[in-house]
Amino acid sequence: MNTIRSICVYCGSSPGHDEAYLKAGRALGRSIAQSGLRLVYGGGSRGIMGAVSEGALQAGGAVLGIIPRFLVNKEASESGLQRPTEVVVTENMHERKHLMFEQSDAFVAMPGGIGTVEEIVEIMTWAQLGHHRKPIVFGNINGFWDPMLALMDHMAQAGFIHTARRVQPLVVDEAEAIVPAILTAAATNGISAEGDEAVLDKL
Repeated sequence: MNTIRSICVYCGSSPGHDEAYLKAGRALGRSIAQSGLRLVYGGGSRGIMGAVSEGALQAGGAVLGIIPRFLVNKEASESGLQRPTEVVVTENMHERKHLMFEQSDAFVAMPGGIGTVEEIVEIMTWAQLGHHRKPIVFGNINGFWDPMLALMDHMAQAGFIHTARRVQPLVVDEAEAIVPAILTAAATNGISAEGDEAVLDKL
């Protein structure tokens, strides 16, 4: 049984220097919508964040944007906030991140900066601690995440990642292949979102 209903995408609120990042963002959003899934994202209307949302909305998909109040003017315009199917404005980043986790059945890190790294690392940390088994994907567009993946290998080889079986992110090079990879992983591993909401009380 497919338990994937919503996919959270972490990504940059800037476009980056490679046009491929924006194209990949739109393609991923479109793929999520065409698969009948909901996009959960940071609520911004700019950069790759805006491209993912645009792709999903243009394909008729449901989009949930979650943005802290202090970032509304930095990452989203007034018109941009009206575009997603649903927008939740939180009081702070902590509330935003927990709500994104609660509302999502899988997580994708697309190209982005320090904030994107922090978000996906936290999700991997919770997996390492055994708090969830939701699929985690690095959208490795043009090898963007290669340095990060090399660092993770280094940490494992140095003996600092002892529960690798719990933290096995998928690495997918093409945006269009991300959703199929998530659905296959969920079906293969029997992943269920049930009960994950209770995890938030323990974190």
